[in-house]
Amino acid sequence: MICYNTTYFRIGRSKNLPQEDSKKLFKGALILTIAATITKILSAVYRVPFQNIVGDVGFYIYQQIYPIYGVAISLATYGFPVIISKFIAEGEAANSNIKQMMKSIFLMLSSLGIILFLLFFIGAPYIADLMGDSKLGPLIRIIAFSFLLVPFISVIRGFFQGIGSMLPTAISQVTEQFIRVASILLLTYFLVRKGYSLYIAGEGALIGSVIGGVVSLLVLIWFLLWFRNRHPLSVRVSPMILGKKTFLLQGLAICISGMMLVLFQFVDSLDIYALLTKSGVSIGEAKSLKGIYDRGQPLLQLGTIVATSLSLTLVPLISGAFQNGDLSSLKEKVGIALKISIIVGIGSAIGLINIIHPTNIMLFKNDHGSLVLAVFSVSILFSSIILTITGILQGIGRVYIPALYMVIGVIVKFLTNQLLVPKFGTLGASVATVLSLCMVAVFFMKELRKLKIGKLPALFYIKVLASAFIMTLVLQIWLICLESFLPSNRLSSVILALSGVVIGGAAYIISIMCFKVFLREDVLFLPFGERLFRIFTNKER
Repeated sequence: MICYNTTYFRIGRSKNLPQEDSKKLFKGALILTIAATITKILSAVYRVPFQNIVGDVGFYIYQQIYPIYGVAISLATYGFPVIISKFIAEGEAANSNIKQMMKSIFLMLSSLGIILFLLFFIGAPYIADLMGDSKLGPLIRIIAFSFLLVPFISVIRGFFQGIGSMLPTAISQVTEQFIRVASILLLTYFLVRKGYSLYIAGEGALIGSVIGGVVSLLVLIWFLLWFRNRHPLSVRVSPMILGKKTFLLQGLAICISGMMLVLFQFVDSLDIYALLTKSGVSIGEAKSLKGIYDRGQPLLQLGTIVATSLSLTLVPLISGAFQNGDLSSLKEKVGIALKISIIVGIGSAIGLINIIHPTNIMLFKNDHGSLVLAVFSVSILFSSIILTITGILQGIGRVYIPALYMVIGVIVKFLTNQLLVPKFGTLGASVATVLSLCMVAVFFMKELRKLKIGKLPALFYIKVLASAFIMTLVLQIWLICLESFLPSNRLSSVILALSGVVIGGAAYIISIMCFKVFLREDVLFLPFGERLFRIFTNKER
């Protein structure tokens, strides 16, 4: 997710924001959006060379444990820093010293971090058995150490965000991801080259993740020391603000909203491999099938980056319109955010389905599981909608509703896995993911309609689907022509996939603009929007 670090003003203040604060908020949101986008790109891209190093079974091993790390990251990035920053921002004119509040929060989060650490460290063998693979126990114990970093990272990030300084959070996030990715790839490559088992290589990858967290904490400590040398901690906060129940509930609600995709992965880690083996699939084949299914995760992450990054840059504007009571502006900006998420979501999903065969070979060496990945690609659309509306709802102060719908979605995902995986294997797991996300997306859309915002006309959907059809037609003609004289190898797949992105993307964008899906004021909100508008309409500003 991208949006949650910008919520400290929105859920913390009900009064109208002065213009200077609005500019500061938008600048801070932009910094965090850029940092989160870089982080998401790195998080998606590194999985490709990693899978190429360790293969499908090694990828299965890593992806079984990754969701636990994802939970720790969500706690330290999306949930508690936001609530801490909210308390600081709310209490700037109150009478209690910040040190007292930060100490109380730190003790609270330390208790939570230790409990989670012990849960995964001591319970590692039981969790591994639940997953159906006892060899995963040592890997779970390694990643459990990430939870010990959560209180330190959360408190420091929350403090800086509370005083309106987003740079420490942004730099620590990007640095953490760079170090983490480099450590994972280097350690894994070394261990595999030296002939160690894939489980040992998985341990090395998880050690790399913990190293990234430690480096992030060191960066934040440096910023804190630098700040204290120049500014005494004299910010005041109200002691009435810090209710333990409120703090934990709001923090956990935002965390749950922020780790939707991680929770879905966690469900898959718990039951896909176990269900496959129970249904008669051999151990080796089940591991390979789960690893192939996990190829969909980087595709999903990359597919949602553009939609969420573009639409969520509008969230601070949505928040400002809401707090100023400007219903007309609120409807307009929510509509634009939804349009972006749906247009990019449909384009990414349909486009990827069209080129899934060469893309699979280009990224992962072979075309195994292409049908499974094609079905899984549909989740890009629903994920884009969910992530965008989550940001919108939190922007207007509705923190708990997104979390509730996410929990329902995870439960449905678990139940549909139990029903579909034994019968249809990993294809059933893909269908379960799409159905669960579709249901959650429908809930979110209905929630916006209850609030009488975000309703788009039927003609909008017709035009977007028509554009997707034109893209599909152009892409298929292009691929058939190109495949007729290209040899069948990985290089040809690279040419097919990359040229397909360019050709399909161009056809889709031109269709969208020719159908006038976007109004002029919509386009102007996008990066380089005015240039796009002039290119496709030949109109001057």
